[in-house]
Amino acid sequence: MPGHIRFPVLWRAGLAMFFGLGLGLGLGLGLARAQTPPLAEGPGRDTVEAACAVCHSLSYIQMNAKFLGPDVWKAEVAKMRGVFGAPIDDTAAAEIVAYLVARYGVAKP
Repeated sequence: MPGHIRFPVLWRAGLAMFFGLGLGLGLGLGLARAQTPPLAEGPGRDTVEAACAVCHSLSYIQMNAKFLGPDVWKAEVAKMRGVFGAPIDDTAAAEIVAYLVARYGVAKP
């Protein structure tokens, strides 16, 4: 009965493809994470890394640095707390904003 032999073979091939794809994606994500440039040194960097990386890549900070001034960084941190529910207390939020403004803030024209 050829039908009984084909199903297990196809099933095993499907499992191999599924796990192979999962391994490939996992390695790809790991490499992408490893290639993210580190944040600039400075007071508050550890707080930013701990609080922000929980929800998103830290590369967002560097990508948006060209556009965000002090008021916008403050609004972004407030949005993360209020809209997205980031568990950041007032002290940590102030430290995060100060770091982002000092290291990645664009001066007002």
